[in-house]
Amino acid sequence: MKNPHNIILRPHITEKSVGLSYGDDQGALKRLRNEAKKAAPGDKKAREVQVTDEDLVRKYTFIVARDANKIEIKSAIEAIYNEGKKADQAISVTAVRTVKVLGKKRKRGQRSSGFEPDRKKAIVTLAKGQMLEDYGV
Repeated sequence: MKNPHNIILRPHITEKSVGLSYGDDQGALKRLRNEAKKAAPGDKKAREVQVTDEDLVRKYTFIVARDANKIEIKSAIEAIYNEGKKADQAISVTAVRTVKVLGKKRKRGQRSSGFEPDRKKAIVTLAKGQMLEDYGV
């Protein structure tokens, strides 16, 4: 088995990824309203729901090794962030999406040009109500 720290290279922190790590309020609100409508179809109070921290689904973005697949990324995230935790405090990854980012062309001096190296990003979705403490935000 590969070392989890060789699979997960570093967190990828941008404005968009920080927003995803705080959770999707609108998506959670829509999901809660739909659940309330199914429970009580004619009730007007069903539309007045509050989003709590336990209802948010958080997504985190990482730069990963180019040869890593989704199963390896999921097990590496769970191994890194569950190390030394009790079973009831353990995080669980529900989904992993990967994006291969090709390197851009860059000028190297006056005449020569080169390319940045290719990289791979992984967007990791945690279970509802869970969050990473030391993500870097």
